[in-house]
Amino acid sequence: MTISDMIRELCDRMDISLAELCRRIGQTPQNFNKKLQRGTVSSEEIVQIAKVLNIGYEQVFVLPDGEKIGIRR
Repeated sequence: MTISDMIRELCDRMDISLAELCRRIGQTPQNFNKKLQRGTVSSEEIVQIAKVLNIGYEQVFVLPDGEKIGIRR
């Protein structure tokens, strides 16, 4: 599943349109749709999406010993 697929599924599950999500993160739907098509949504934008939807987001590397390095919001 791509990040674009994940964002679309998130909108479905949160019962919010993609256009409304774009407004909440301060982007135009046209601009954000292009990013989704190209797969160029940044980590910072993903964190911002989680923040405006009041949900958690984790991006981690898991080392062989189980230690985790990453972003948690």
